[in-house]
Formats: sequence, C-alpha cells, structure tokens
Amino acid sequence: MGGSAGAIDALLTILPALPATLRASVIVALHVQRDRPSLLTQVFGPRCALPVHEAQDNEPLEPGTIVFAPPDYHLLLDTGPRLSLSLDAPLHFSRPAIDFLFESAADLLGQRLIGILLSGANADGAQGLAAIDRAQGLCMVQSPDSASSPAMPRAALALVPQAPHVLDPAAIAETLNSLHTRGLL
Repeated sequence: MGGSAGAIDALLTILPALPATLRASVIVALHVQRDRPSLLTQVFGPRCALPVHEAQDNEPLEPGTIVFAPPDYHLLLDTGPRLSLSLDAPLHFSRPAIDFLFESAADLLGQRLIGILLSGANADGAQGLAAIDRAQGLCMVQSPDSASSPAMPRAALALVPQAPHVLDPAAIAETLNSLHTRGLL
C-alpha cells in the first residue's frame, strides 16, 4: 500500500479491518517528514489485530504483519523475500517513494501481489502500480472522489485505466476481507 496526503485517514479504515488470521504481509510506504521519527506504529499498533512495526534493513518478510517504511528510507522487497532499505535519491520529492516499493514487489511477486494506492498530492505510485498491473498483480486505487488529495489516484488511473478496483477505503477493506474469507490472503 502507498499514499501521501490524506492516506492516513484511509489507512485508519483499512488496516484495523484486517483480521488477525490474515496470512498476507502488508507493506506500507507513506510520504512522511524525513527529518522526524514516524509515529505510525504507535498510531496503528493499538488499532490493528495484526502486529505492526517499522521495517528494518534485511529483515525477512513475515506473513500476517503490517510493516511501515521508516522515514527517509526507500523500502524495497528483495529476494527471500526480505525487506531492504535504500538511501537512493528521493523520487517525486519523497523518500520513501511508493514507486520503488511497488516496482520491486512486482518484480519479485508478480501475480501474487496486490497493490493499493491511496490518497496523495503527487504522481508517486502510479508507475509502480502500472508495474504491478504488467506483472498481472491485482491493482486497487482509492476512488478520487473519496480521496482528500486525489492527484495520486488520478495519476494511477491515467496509467492503469482498467484497474479492476476503484474503491473508497471501506470498500477496499471489504474487498481484502472477502479475499481472506475465500482463502486467497
């Protein structure tokens, strides 16, 4: 999952709705201030049934967890699968950049991946979601009219106009739970 301005509100609907029995790993890259510690684990940890933590470099990807990208690091998925942190230059003025996460995950997981792009004020994540689509992963985009900053969802829909799921945050949560109930997550 990825987002920027307004995405925390969407995540406050989506992440607490995920069941404790979810087998999938949930990796989240949000545009946060690079010069301050993130409070995302403190905000989401008490609200979620799944364990929540901030990514560490070279950490194995664990099923049934929610992992946030730390401030001022790009978060990528690497062979193993493992989480990898990078100090490469910001992309779209952001580090972490959603495109880096989505593209690395698409390369590694292909059709086993679900990419979810939420509210945001720039085009970060659109190229990455297109990579997920090319790898035959499932793409979800927050509906622009439900996003407080619709630029990010609109940029994604311009590149992936056939995205099968353009949903508000509650419907994204319902879709993920439906996939879990059917044994797909």
